[in-house]
Amino acid sequence: MGILQSNQTPGSAAELDEFVMLRRQIHAAPEIGGDTPDTSALVADKLQALGYEVHRNVGGHGVVGVLKVGDSPRSIGLRADMDALPMGEKNAFAHASKIPGRMHACGHDGHTAILLAAAAQLAATRQFNGTLNVIFQPDEEGLAGAKAMIDDGLFERFPCDSVYALHNMPGLPVGTCVVQAGPTMASSERVSIRITGKGGHGAMPELSVDPVMALNSLISGIQTIKSRNLSVEDYAVISIGMIQAGTVYNIIPDEACMLLSVRTDTAQTQQKINSRIDALAKGHAESYGVEIDVQFTQLAPALCNSDHESTLLRDSLRPLFADGALLDKMPKKVMGTEDFAYMLQARPGCYFMLGNGTGEFHGCSVHNPHYDFNDALVKIGADCWVKWVQDYLR
Repeated sequence: MGILQSNQTPGSAAELDEFVMLRRQIHAAPEIGGDTPDTSALVADKLQALGYEVHRNVGGHGVVGVLKVGDSPRSIGLRADMDALPMGEKNAFAHASKIPGRMHACGHDGHTAILLAAAAQLAATRQFNGTLNVIFQPDEEGLAGAKAMIDDGLFERFPCDSVYALHNMPGLPVGTCVVQAGPTMASSERVSIRITGKGGHGAMPELSVDPVMALNSLISGIQTIKSRNLSVEDYAVISIGMIQAGTVYNIIPDEACMLLSVRTDTAQTQQKINSRIDALAKGHAESYGVEIDVQFTQLAPALCNSDHESTLLRDSLRPLFADGALLDKMPKKVMGTEDFAYMLQARPGCYFMLGNGTGEFHGCSVHNPHYDFNDALVKIGADCWVKWVQDYLR
């Protein structure tokens, strides 16, 4: 894409159609994890054509475009994710994935198109004073891309007074926006538990120390944490996703293992859960005469929007939405995880939602083989970014 033609205005139908087609182009050729060379190159080339100072390979295949207008020292960062999911697509439309086992099933193709459309409008109009940093991140689904860019000096190389991101939300009507202050998305933690006993013949259990019995009791204990150790205000989901023990029916194994997923919306609740898991493990080790090793791996922290920045953003976007369509709270709690939380730990800011639509098609959940991003959001989202940058860097 080139600079806007003389017969086009920023945000015109012709211009937006071009970004819709770009979205579908990205959808048809999905790249996963941190391996997004083609998508990153496409983004970088577009930004360069628009007149941005382009920085490639930030934290891997991350791309940052910088546009300075005027003399203000103020700066802002807008982030979009670029990666797809390792799953097959079951849609039959023309822009469906051409690569088996890969699919843009979360709308990152749309988020990328939205930010590029906004970048084009902001470059054409230049109605702000300060520095705009547009950040295109790989590997959000692996919860590693944001941290990789930060570790590569993202905010030192491209200073941002505050940073923002958006996500589509199936099930919410198109034209609905949610800007929620405070805890908004859950943390994600993997807990690995290994129980070591003493194996033996199934016919002589008295000569063994059975780790399976300890595992069975520990599972029951872990399931009581939510109901007996947390208050009703503490949001948490604890799921046991993997259990492994033994090889055949008549041998008591030496070891039994399980993996847990723990999701919470605050660090305080997460610490409560971890402390209780640790205490249960120690108690079971003593009671059953086994050794229990517990490893906690933080995949992403809870995402918490800054109160001040969320209020300013909501006030800025209000004229773009009908009465009652700009919400300050999600209709129901969302316990999904978003690694933009790492950026919000480093800088104040806000992560907000745009309704992707309702019904069987655009209301289809993300991470579903029938999902598709609603192209109507290209204009809605770009309008949000343009309005916010112009207000923030007034």
